[in-house]
Amino acid sequence: MMNKESNPGFLNSFLDYSITILNKSPNSIKEYNYDISNFLKFIKIQFKLTNEKDYSKIDINDLDIDIIKKIALDDIHKYISYMATELKSKPATRARKVSTIRVFFKYLSQKAKLIEFNPAQNLETPKIGKRMPKYLSLDESKHLLEIAKNEDNRNKERDYAIITLFLNCGMRLSELVKININDINFSDCKLNVIGKGNKERTIYLNNACILAINQYLLERPKEGIKYNSKDALFLSERRERISNRTVQSIVKKELLKAGLDINKYSVHKLRHTAATLMYQYGNVDIRALQELLGHESISTTEIYTHVDNSQIRSAVENNPLANYIK
Repeated sequence: MMNKESNPGFLNSFLDYSITILNKSPNSIKEYNYDISNFLKFIKIQFKLTNEKDYSKIDINDLDIDIIKKIALDDIHKYISYMATELKSKPATRARKVSTIRVFFKYLSQKAKLIEFNPAQNLETPKIGKRMPKYLSLDESKHLLEIAKNEDNRNKERDYAIITLFLNCGMRLSELVKININDINFSDCKLNVIGKGNKERTIYLNNACILAINQYLLERPKEGIKYNSKDALFLSERRERISNRTVQSIVKKELLKAGLDINKYSVHKLRHTAATLMYQYGNVDIRALQELLGHESISTTEIYTHVDNSQIRSAVENNPLANYIK
């Protein structure tokens, strides 16, 4: 549970703005609170406002806006340097915190008008080397589905439907657990999900998904469902909406039975797999793939355009000038 009582008023105002105006998710708000709180604790040390070195014991409630007005870009750079050298934070972690700091100071300067100068205006994001996404091959994906389909347990229809949706639709874990039965349009074979930032998007369901869902619905419990879970598509053993942890456990179990490395693959890697297979075999445009995956930036989607070297080779070999030899 996030404790806002230990925050200065201007930080809580920023968090409220992020919820109501920026429409950020509860998880994003927790990250914002954590990131800015730690930054402000660093500022207290930097400005010699405390002798305490243990961050968990530093109180920021007494910080007023006059202290914030004194923060310069150099102070922010020192914080980023501290994260890199002392905390050994990865570039991706530092990039996220830089983004949060930028949004925070933009709010203080442009929205709340509490400071005249925005010290983070020219703050650059640490460069992040793009890593190739890990994903299952087509044969590995088929094998995983076969294992889930032929498993002998009372939840096999549910578990198979979960694996099928991940591998065919590329949805996020949070999106899958939130699915309600009435979110599914069976006649048009599509599903509405709520993604990051509370954004709603449509996911189209192919024959495998529709069949798997219908087979599961025949076995889905009819009685004893918890009141707040009666609309949920996927139910746990306790007959309530399935949790993130339970889905992760299901995927881990199926990966193990399929002989796949659970240190290499996970729920999120099934999302990578779906995106990769659609790009490799579906002749899908990158803009369409961006929409399908619910990516805010197309640069996030672009990692899937680099995974298939055979396509690159084929493109070069099929260039109309390939055999134009003089």
